[in-house]
Amino acid sequence: MGIVFNQSYKNIIIISIAILIGAINTLYFYPVFLKEEYYGLVVFLLATSNLLMPLVAFGSQHTIIKFYSSYSNKDERDSFMSSVIFIPLLTILPITFLVIKFHDLIGNFLSIQNPIIESYVWVIFLVAFATSYFEVFYSWARVQLKSVFGNFLKEIFPRLSIFSLLICVYLNIITKEDFVWWLTGFYYLRLLIMMIYSFSLYMPKIKFSLPSNIKSILTYSFFIFLAGSAASILIDIDKFMIPQKEVISQTAFYAVAVFIATVVEIPGRAMFQIINPLVAKALNENDTKELSNLYTKSSINLLIIAGLFFLLININIDPFYELMSNPSYGDAIWVVLMISLSKLILMSFGCGPAILATAKFYKITLPFSILMAISVYFLNDVLIDIYSINGAALSTLLVVSIFTFVKIIYIKFKLSISPYSVHSLKVLLIICAIYFLFEFISFSLSNILEIFINTLLIAAIYSFLIYKSKSSEAINGFIKNLLKGKLRL
Repeated sequence: MGIVFNQSYKNIIIISIAILIGAINTLYFYPVFLKEEYYGLVVFLLATSNLLMPLVAFGSQHTIIKFYSSYSNKDERDSFMSSVIFIPLLTILPITFLVIKFHDLIGNFLSIQNPIIESYVWVIFLVAFATSYFEVFYSWARVQLKSVFGNFLKEIFPRLSIFSLLICVYLNIITKEDFVWWLTGFYYLRLLIMMIYSFSLYMPKIKFSLPSNIKSILTYSFFIFLAGSAASILIDIDKFMIPQKEVISQTAFYAVAVFIATVVEIPGRAMFQIINPLVAKALNENDTKELSNLYTKSSINLLIIAGLFFLLININIDPFYELMSNPSYGDAIWVVLMISLSKLILMSFGCGPAILATAKFYKITLPFSILMAISVYFLNDVLIDIYSINGAALSTLLVVSIFTFVKIIYIKFKLSISPYSVHSLKVLLIICAIYFLFEFISFSLSNILEIFINTLLIAAIYSFLIYKSKSSEAINGFIKNLLKGKLRL
C-alpha cells in the first residue's frame, strides 16, 4: 500500500480507539460524574477555546504545510522553520495583554446566562495557546510524512487524560471545580511531548535571518488566520450560542449528539494528516496530474469509508440512545442525522479543502469562510429559537451543503479537476439503499444485541456491494489483504 493509505488506516485505528474512549467519557462518565451543569461548562470552555485557536495560531500550522516543500535546500528550510514558530507570538502577546486588562469584563459577558463560566475565563485562553502550538509542531512532523504518533497525541492523549481525571473525580481525588484546571495542565503536557518528538524528526540550525519570501509567508499566515477564525465559527458557534439561548444542560445533550455524528469524519481526519502535505507538494511542483489523482482518489475513498460509518451510526442510533441512563439525551436523534450527513458531504469533497488552502488562489478561503460564518450565525440565531438544538444542526447541514457545492464548482473552474465520477454515484446509491432498507427492518431484540446484529449485517452487505461495484482499487485491495490477513500495523 502507498504511504497515504498505509498511514491513513493506521490513523483510522488510532482515531477509532480515541472515539471509543471518548464515547465512554461522553456518554457515561461525563453525565454521571460531572453531571449536566459541569459537563456543559467543559463543552463550552473547550468550544470557545477552539473558536479562539485560529487567532492564536495565526495560521502557522498551515504555513508550514504550504511552504516547507517549496524550499530546495536545508539552509532555506532551517531559516523558514526557525522563523515560523515565532509567528503565533504576533497574536499571543496582545491577546494576553487584553485578557489581563479586561478579564472581568470578558467574564461578565460570557456568564450572563450561566454564572458558573465566570471563574474559568482563563481556561479558554490557556487551552487555546496550548492547542495552537501543538498544531504548529504537529504540522512540523507531518511535513516529514510522519503523522501517526502526532495523531495519537492529538486524538487519544486528551481523551485518556479526561478519562483519568473523571475517574479521579469519582474517587474524590480531585473536585469537579479542579477538573477543568487539571485538564488544562494535560494540554500543556501534550504540547511538550509533541515538541520533543518534532525536534527529534527535524532539528533546524537556528538562524536569525528571515526567509527571502517572508512577505509571502506572513501574507499567507494572515489570510489563513482570518479564514481559520471564520471557519472555526462554523465548527463551534453552535455550542457557544446554545448556552446563550437555552439552559446549559442542552449544550451537553447537543454535544453528545455531535460527538456521535462526528464519527463519520474519522477517515477524513486520518487521511488529511498525511495527504495535505502531498497536496501542497503537488501544487508547489505544478503537478496537475498528481493533484487530480489525489483529489479524485481521496474523494471516493473517503465517501466509501465515511458512508459505512454513516450507516452504522444512524441505523443503530435508536437502540444506542435507549442504553443511556438519561432519556433526555435521546431527544437529539435528529441532530445526529443532520450533523452526520453534513460530515458525509464534507468527506466526499476529498482533499478539496487542502487544495483551496494551499493553491495560488488560497485567498478565496477567506470570503468563503466569512460567508459560511455569517450564514451559520444568522441561521442559528433564527433556527435555535424555533427548533432548539435541532435548529443548530439544521443550520450546519444547510451551510455545509451549499458551500461545499460552491467550492467544488470553484476548483473546477480554476483547475479543471473534479472530485466526483460515476463511481461516486454508485457509492451514494449503495448508501441510500442500505439506509432505507434497514429503516424498515426492526429486530425485537435487546438493544445491545440489535446493535451487534445491525453492525454485522450492514458491514457485510456494504463491503460486498462496494467490492462488487469496483469503485476503488485501494478499498478493494484493502478488503483482499484484510481477508488474507496481510495487514500489519
